[in-house]
Amino acid sequence: MKHLLTLLLGLILGLSGFSQDQSKITPKEILGHIEFLASDSLKGRGTGTPESFIAAGYIRDQFKSADLNLLGENGMQYFELVADIELGEKNSFTTGELKGKLGEDFTPLPFSSNGKIEAEVVFAGFGFEINNDSLKWNDYQNIDVKGKWVLILRGSPEAEKPTGKFDAFVDERYKVLTAKDKEAAGVIFVSGEKFDADDKLLKLSYDKSAANAGIPVLQIKRTLVEPIFAASGKSLVQVESDIITNQTSMSFSTGSTVSAQTDIIQKMVKTQNVIAFIQGSDPVLKDQYILIGAHYDHLGFGGPGSGSRMPDTVAPHYGADDNASGVAGVIELAEKLASEKNNLRRSIIFMAFGAEEMGLVGSKYFTENPLIPLNEIEAMINFDMIGRLKENNSITVGGTGTSSESEEILNILATKTKLVMKYSPEGYGPSDHAAFYTSNIPVFYFTTGAHEDYHTPFDKPEAINAEGETMLVELAGMLVTEIANRQDLLSYKEAGPKNQAKQGYNFKVTFGIMPDVTSSENNGLGVDGVRKGGPAEIGGVKKGDRIVAIDGKPVTNIYEYMGRLKTLEAGQRVSVDIIRDGKKEVLILQL
Repeated sequence: MKHLLTLLLGLILGLSGFSQDQSKITPKEILGHIEFLASDSLKGRGTGTPESFIAAGYIRDQFKSADLNLLGENGMQYFELVADIELGEKNSFTTGELKGKLGEDFTPLPFSSNGKIEAEVVFAGFGFEINNDSLKWNDYQNIDVKGKWVLILRGSPEAEKPTGKFDAFVDERYKVLTAKDKEAAGVIFVSGEKFDADDKLLKLSYDKSAANAGIPVLQIKRTLVEPIFAASGKSLVQVESDIITNQTSMSFSTGSTVSAQTDIIQKMVKTQNVIAFIQGSDPVLKDQYILIGAHYDHLGFGGPGSGSRMPDTVAPHYGADDNASGVAGVIELAEKLASEKNNLRRSIIFMAFGAEEMGLVGSKYFTENPLIPLNEIEAMINFDMIGRLKENNSITVGGTGTSSESEEILNILATKTKLVMKYSPEGYGPSDHAAFYTSNIPVFYFTTGAHEDYHTPFDKPEAINAEGETMLVELAGMLVTEIANRQDLLSYKEAGPKNQAKQGYNFKVTFGIMPDVTSSENNGLGVDGVRKGGPAEIGGVKKGDRIVAIDGKPVTNIYEYMGRLKTLEAGQRVSVDIIRDGKKEVLILQL
């Protein structure tokens, strides 16, 4: 009942905040939408929060008031996802007579799987197995870790250098993958004195990937390592110093046993896309659609793992530009085009996507569960951060290479606006149009660009250039009208790769796929798209395949896939095990 009352109050306040002229796009109306969506009461519109439901209800009711036809469940397309993680009640760590305290002496890492293990502990230095032209280092060459705990130092032997030759291999997930390949039962990390003199435990923050490591993974403080090392007669401080000084690996069995259990609970939330449409006037072309969309979610109160650029500041991240501005543009364009629907030959869909900040989840959910056939969507127009037009009137339009006609149409429209358009031909990008591009739909991505307030609590309505956004939305309206009334369809073409490199990973090779980054099944890596002419396409990989192994080594998720790529060289031939239509196949890729 409290949730319902909050929702109703929010809708009343939103709907009564300003008067509207639905036949015109005005700065006042744009700013009115933004001020409501980016208000204190909506607390940053975090995915799955009561405030995100208020935002979705507000958008749906704006569509209704414009006399649009609602799709889905009264304008909503619901879906669930993992939004956060929390510690369960069964976490424990014991060695000998010493029992660790959760949060003080030890903590499971966010990507740990749940499990209980009692086994011998083997120390494996920094946990490296590297064998390439420029670097060779093997912490596993003289030890057997099968069925045992592997104790690994965080960081690298270049602890005092900000960057170095080990950078591609220091990631904890990659170290766990190496230990898992050696059939370790679990991994225990510890920070050496030179890596972290304060010996702080990592915070349990959700990294927006529900994929876990497949084995238990913990971090312990140095005070728990000393009793583990006692039987071997060694000291962690001395061992770390010797490895760094001599620049050589050191691994050994500790002779000690650890019994530990990891218990991490994934918190599921329900959220939604908001969707409505205007039916076209042409008896034939009305079955073809143009989709206009923008995401309405933001970062809530921020904090570690949220994507905030100020992760230590817990405060409302208002998201006025990102992306209340885009939603305001969709609403205003819906109202204007609804007043002109008799002059639109094709049908127009309007969408507000949920969970974009969680990894483009809402748009991908729609393309995988479309409420209309995807092959009937002629073009997708995406607004993301369109409220900060600068004095030079410059905007970027992405995806201009995804149809043969895009730039020609935009060049004509450029004569009718004061805006200066910079074209970016690539179809893939860090926003909701990516899912449509990989579904072979031409896309147009409008943005006024990033700024210093991006993903901080300072992205507020007072910084919005409402007059500038009005010009941008009017331009997009002309584009929609042009496409809606053309006799011929736009001609889709591939423009740039259908994947995007993961920051922080240094790859010498690529398969040329767009990986599924949202799966939580740990049953392989889904292929969302295949780049034309890339190794994957030439080797026979298709969209919809699931990669389960590379050169015989298992791949259960995106992180293991990226880890495997690190070990490969240009010119190498690799076998790739895939699942296609429920059957396993083996393909050969030339990198």
